[in-house]
Amino acid sequence: MNVHTQRLRIPGPAGELECALDAPAEGTSARGLAVICHPHPLHGGTMDNKVVQTLARACVQLGWRTVRFNFRGVGTSRGAWDEGRGEVEDALAVIAACRQGEEPLLLGGFSFGGYVASQAAQRVAPAAQHLLLVGPATSRFEVAQVPAGTLVVHGEQDEVVPLSSTLDWARPQALPVVVVPGVGHFFHGQLPLLKAIVLRHLAG
Repeated sequence: MNVHTQRLRIPGPAGELECALDAPAEGTSARGLAVICHPHPLHGGTMDNKVVQTLARACVQLGWRTVRFNFRGVGTSRGAWDEGRGEVEDALAVIAACRQGEEPLLLGGFSFGGYVASQAAQRVAPAAQHLLLVGPATSRFEVAQVPAGTLVVHGEQDEVVPLSSTLDWARPQALPVVVVPGVGHFFHGQLPLLKAIVLRHLAG
């Protein structure tokens, strides 16, 4: 995201995974580790996606060490698309490699990455203390049930994942969904608003 971004390669289940680590301002003690998952690898999703970077910037601003990573087969990450199964394993490998001891853990994801983050959070429960899902792929993948304090943000006019699908997923959990009026899947022109929503949630 900036000149201070540290590029890492960590061992993954299908080979090395390409990661980018951003630390909070020098002299600031980190609140914990945030791991952000990117959209669908077969539809151009990478760790440099603008929504992913927006989530990462918000986390760094509030003092989290933040890792973005490319799923297997994306960028220079080894391996090949595994229909979501292996990609959850990739996220777990990044958590295992980057988390320091029992430090607080935040998981975030956009679209397909929201599915991965939800499944990973379930696998490491109760370690994941915060969960951020933006436009989660509820119509396409089995997004897991999530804790009550999860932030879910969805565009009213999402053309990829219908808002109705996410509301149907959230309803049995009595889970609030933040709906951004007039916004599509990629939050074009509304990334500052998305960042503000995330900052407000995490600061609270």
